[in-house]
Amino acid sequence: MSVARNTEISATSTTSFEDAIKQGLARATKTLRNVRSAWIKEQEVTLEGDQIAVYKVVMVVTFVLDD
Repeated sequence: MSVARNTEISATSTTSFEDAIKQGLARATKTLRNVRSAWIKEQEVTLEGDQIAVYKVVMVVTFVLDD
């Protein structure tokens, strides 16, 4: 029997949200087996003056545990 679990993964990038998402998904697939889906829970930017310094995403990743 398979059991689905959720976990949160956060990632940051200095270039774009897309890069942060790619980094988070890469981390999820390296550390979790059987990743089934992921969705963005939060997005955040950190500013330095008038410029964006860091893009951050928090994703909820669903993975399956096999017996």
